[in-house]
Amino acid sequence: MLEINVKELRTKLRLIIQQVEAGEEIKITRRGKEVARLVPPPRAPKQFPDLTEFRASIHLKGEPLSETVIRERREARY
Repeated sequence: MLEINVKELRTKLRLIIQQVEAGEEIKITRRGKEVARLVPPPRAPKQFPDLTEFRASIHLKGEPLSETVIRERREARY
């Protein structure tokens, strides 16, 4: 946790805000005593959509890719 006094905070506010956005917690002091803390807001983790139905709807045609790769390698031999 970074500790910064009020005077320094005023001069470096933009930099401090960027650090808090990046996830760092900042302790603000006045005359050596803690007066406030800047902490990033709680963020809900992003949930990935359920792709079960989407995957089931995909129908592949033709030979498996592994067979295609093997065949192409054999044909490309020198």
